[in-house]
Amino acid sequence: MSNSKKKVVLGEPMDIKKFIAVVRDHAEVEFSEEYIERVNRARALVDKWVDEGRVMYGITTGFGALSERSISKEDTAKLQENILLSHSVSVGDPFTEEECRAVMLMILQNLGQGYSGVRLCVLEQYRQFLNRGLVPWAPKQGSVGYLSPEAHMALVLIGKGKAWFEGELMPGDKALKKAGLEPMELASKEGLALVSGTTTTTALAALALYDMIKAAKSADIIAAMTLELSGGQMNAFDERVCAVRPHAQQMKTAENVRNILADSELIKQYAGVRVQDALSLRCVPQLHGAAKHLFEDAKITIEVEMNSCCDNPIIWPEEGNETVISACNADAAYVGMQMDSACIGATGIAKMSERRNNRLIDGSLSDLPWFLIKNPGLSSGLMIPQYAQAGLLNDMRMLCTPATIDNTPTCGNQEDYVSMGYNSAKKSIVVAEKLEYILAIELLSVFEGQQFREPELKRAAVSRDVLDEIGKSVPVLEEDQFLYPFIEYLRDMIHSGRLLEIARKHVEI
Repeated sequence: MSNSKKKVVLGEPMDIKKFIAVVRDHAEVEFSEEYIERVNRARALVDKWVDEGRVMYGITTGFGALSERSISKEDTAKLQENILLSHSVSVGDPFTEEECRAVMLMILQNLGQGYSGVRLCVLEQYRQFLNRGLVPWAPKQGSVGYLSPEAHMALVLIGKGKAWFEGELMPGDKALKKAGLEPMELASKEGLALVSGTTTTTALAALALYDMIKAAKSADIIAAMTLELSGGQMNAFDERVCAVRPHAQQMKTAENVRNILADSELIKQYAGVRVQDALSLRCVPQLHGAAKHLFEDAKITIEVEMNSCCDNPIIWPEEGNETVISACNADAAYVGMQMDSACIGATGIAKMSERRNNRLIDGSLSDLPWFLIKNPGLSSGLMIPQYAQAGLLNDMRMLCTPATIDNTPTCGNQEDYVSMGYNSAKKSIVVAEKLEYILAIELLSVFEGQQFREPELKRAAVSRDVLDEIGKSVPVLEEDQFLYPFIEYLRDMIHSGRLLEIARKHVEI
């Protein structure tokens, strides 16, 4: 999806592909007529009820533990500004551009379901932020699932806070002016709606999950190439093995490896030389499959969340049954628990990759020169990248402690249960990146090891094309070189999807 002119229409069902088209590929965002109509219908009810003096949480009352305090109609605009100012307390490094774009898109999805009661002009402002490239500055540390990062972002709507525009960080009012926009005054319900819900949790989770799914498919390719270089045995990938344990993801992984290596002369050369390989080679379908199962479950959950209203209170606009309902769709347990599990799946793929890589660089296990260098001793070759894998893997294991099992009450015990789903989603982005680096290091070893294993035998077509592509940017090591650029290049090859594109010229993955 590289066409920046692609359009994504909100009001139609959202999935992760459309999400990525907007967030990473800068597809233009439009509102459907249905989207506009349902937003306006809910807003008309809010205006009517405010005029009638109806008691509604966060609209004509204070927030959280202050929900018993009534707010006059004259003070509702000030109440909305106050919630943004008082809630902008997250700290530390800000969201990246794509993280911020992801959150704004999810806010449009959430509030555009027609159950929140915000004005269309508020959503139009965020739509213009996305289409014109205005990026609010929002620190990402210190959220339990909502409120603070979102408040920093919403400040820019009213000409406060900070934002990037055309690569420059500036005050919010200046950024709006440069983008051809004007500050706005928020009306009743809008400040609360802009900071509530699972929007940020869902946005970060969707970004991470997209990369995890892509990395898992890339891991199939890299594992197959390691198996090939190792002279591995294909019996562990036999269809009959999967038939007696028919997990769909295990079966697909085994099929991927079979298809990738079907035309490998090297695999044929080593057929039958041993009864079975080490587990890091023969258990690829089982481990990769289990992780993919977790990712697929998470994808279902996240796509449901993308197309839901997670606001509080809910404006129910059904004719004859109109009402306002205070509940807790803003709880992030669904997404948080799924991403806690997804992090475990990603770490499982990473730990197997590190073990496969170790087998390649260990001369006593691979029958290849130690550390895949011609003169080990004088040169360290690929000794130390495995250290990097070990450090990255240790980080991933620490991050696998589930965030959602924690609970710290907030809001004077009005919120005495807190999902902590935000931290699950936030850490999952870090976990996905570390997985990509660990796989990149294994791929580097595969590339450097090829010179030592019967180069006269044809590799699989997928392997040949991948190796040829890598060879344009990574040299065959004759002596020690600065390895960092090669690892970054290979990580980008995985992250960008180029590795998958190469493989898909030959096989379906």
